[in-house]
Amino acid sequence: MLRYVIRRLIQMVFLFLAFLTVTWFLLYILPGDAVALKYAGNPNIPPEAREVALQRLGLDKPVLIQFRDYMVNFFQGDLGVSFNQYPRPVTEIIGERLPRTLVLFLAALVTYYWAGFLAGKYLAWRRGSRGEMLITVSGVGLYSLFLPFFALMMIWLFSVQLDLLPISKFLDPEKWRDAPFMANEVFMRLFWVTLTAAIAMFAASFAALRTNNRRLERTLRWGGIALAALWFLFYWFGTPSGQDMRVYAGDIGYHMVLPVLVLTLINFGGVMLLTRSSMLETLREDYILTARAKGLPEGVVRDRHAARTALLPVVTSLVLAVATVIDGGVITEAVFSWPGMGEILISSVISEDIPLAVGAFSFIGIMALIGHFVVDVLYGVLDPRIRVTEHG
Repeated sequence: MLRYVIRRLIQMVFLFLAFLTVTWFLLYILPGDAVALKYAGNPNIPPEAREVALQRLGLDKPVLIQFRDYMVNFFQGDLGVSFNQYPRPVTEIIGERLPRTLVLFLAALVTYYWAGFLAGKYLAWRRGSRGEMLITVSGVGLYSLFLPFFALMMIWLFSVQLDLLPISKFLDPEKWRDAPFMANEVFMRLFWVTLTAAIAMFAASFAALRTNNRRLERTLRWGGIALAALWFLFYWFGTPSGQDMRVYAGDIGYHMVLPVLVLTLINFGGVMLLTRSSMLETLREDYILTARAKGLPEGVVRDRHAARTALLPVVTSLVLAVATVIDGGVITEAVFSWPGMGEILISSVISEDIPLAVGAFSFIGIMALIGHFVVDVLYGVLDPRIRVTEHG
């Protein structure tokens, strides 16, 4: 296993180098340049100023020299400065936007994958029941909706007509006028608290899958959920730092409700159908018939035998979705005016801001590679039939 992990890590390094090279050159060959776009609207700027700007940005050098300098700086941790927000470093801009995207889309991912897996497991196990048609039609109908249209309709219903939720943005300026914290500080605190709670739930669920005691399995599973909830409540209500930030974290959470709800309703149907299909396939396996023939309770057959194997494609889909969450769902962020990574991806490409665009895409590439690596390892953990075979 160790040799396999080392080999995969080496492959990831070379693949990322190829990805970074292709991305840089594709962005470089786009027509136009950042300096021309920046100064096009001001006829009073003399040509000499344009030449000075080219020199400061390093765009007066040959293409290969620019690429060499960028790669050397990149692997020293310097992603350059943004052309459009000069002289702000790319790392500073990404560091500002990344927490906003991570908090919103990871919350939505956890919600709709959890809902989709439970619904898919129910549909497969209760095939032919009265609720199957209703849940299937509802999930597929929502999954096939056009996201911008559905999001606007939800905004119209909950924000305009019912006045229950905010229309857009991620905070209320009135509440934040005298705030002692920057918004990103609160976002990062939200991210780490939620992440630790999720890790506790995952660890408890994993331990539950490894035990053969049905009662202990339930205790671990529900104990993990209770532990995560208690930790979340304890931090925001029982610690000084959490109490200080609670009002502002609550405001961000309030603004997240509508986009998370829209993303959950739109996406849970896909996860539901994937789980249902995978579990129906699993239920035809011989070892399921053997488990039933042994007289095992139906709940044990469903959760410990069928659902565990059916998790494989769902886990694959989840990990890859987490890996690409950094792109921020450009459409979702545009509809809800959520200033995250999706917005800078679009704006940087349109404005020929090569360092910012390559920096943003490089984060996506790294996350995608890590996601594929995690999937390979998890397959061996979730399915004991999968083993790494060494050659040579």
